[in-house]
Amino acid sequence: MTTLASVLGVTTVAGLATGFGALPVFFRHRVTHRIYDAALGLAAGLMVAASVFGLVLPGMEEGTLRAVMAGVLLGGGALLGGNYLIPHLHAEYREWFAEGGATDDDAAVMDLPADDPVAEVATRSDEPDAGEEGDAEPDSIAEDAGILAERESSLRKALLIGGAITLHNAPEGLAIGVAFASGLEEVALLLAVVIGLQNVPDGFAFAVPMAETGMSNLRVIWYTTLSGVVPQVVASLFGFLLVTVAAGLFPVSSGFAAGAMLAVVFRELIPSSHGHGHADAATGAFLVGFVLLVVVDAVIVV
Repeated sequence: MTTLASVLGVTTVAGLATGFGALPVFFRHRVTHRIYDAALGLAAGLMVAASVFGLVLPGMEEGTLRAVMAGVLLGGGALLGGNYLIPHLHAEYREWFAEGGATDDDAAVMDLPADDPVAEVATRSDEPDAGEEGDAEPDSIAEDAGILAERESSLRKALLIGGAITLHNAPEGLAIGVAFASGLEEVALLLAVVIGLQNVPDGFAFAVPMAETGMSNLRVIWYTTLSGVVPQVVASLFGFLLVTVAAGLFPVSSGFAAGAMLAVVFRELIPSSHGHGHADAATGAFLVGFVLLVVVDAVIVV
């Protein structure tokens, strides 16, 4: 029988794979847009195949078509609703785009790698106003104001990025937890393997624009790893406990997770991988990801 500890362990390992995707930040000057688009295409192919073979089909075997399809629509609707309501920054190669209530100013701040608001405020405070010489604000007060402004800006950026990460990664953890709770260990392990594979290009997609903000490479890797581990572990535990308490929810829950993952693919991954002149590379990688999932599924089932 699957325990809560085993669910936690499996999902954590899958989430840790996100950190591997951040390793290319050490060589980010060599990272081309073609590679980036292909990585997104690979992740999209893995997620589509996982949604169909790991969630929709097993859900139909355990329940009715109506229940699974209702879950798909609910999951996709929830993802789109969250994308509209939750302020977040969407990463696209070396750019950030504001969505869900975030502003263009939020995205612009992420694009400035060397800004130091504390230093800027301190510099301005050293230059007394020509009309009020002697009445200049003390340096200490200006520095304190700069520190508070920097902390507020950093917190907002963390919340905006965290919103995007949660929207993206939570459905994957939910899928693993739901499968484990329904006694489908093989399906759960398949999903964990696939999500772990998908997390590598996913982490790469998150790390590239993050690295362009001027953040240190080690910190980029650390934050990228957390972006995969935290939302997926929390969502997997929620899914496991939900289905354990309410038996018979697997068909709807599996459809919900599949719908949310499909919405992520078509709302974020595919648009971000096209429009830069490398659509063929992204499409080819999508097919490779889809085939890879089918092969892994066949190996695990056998």
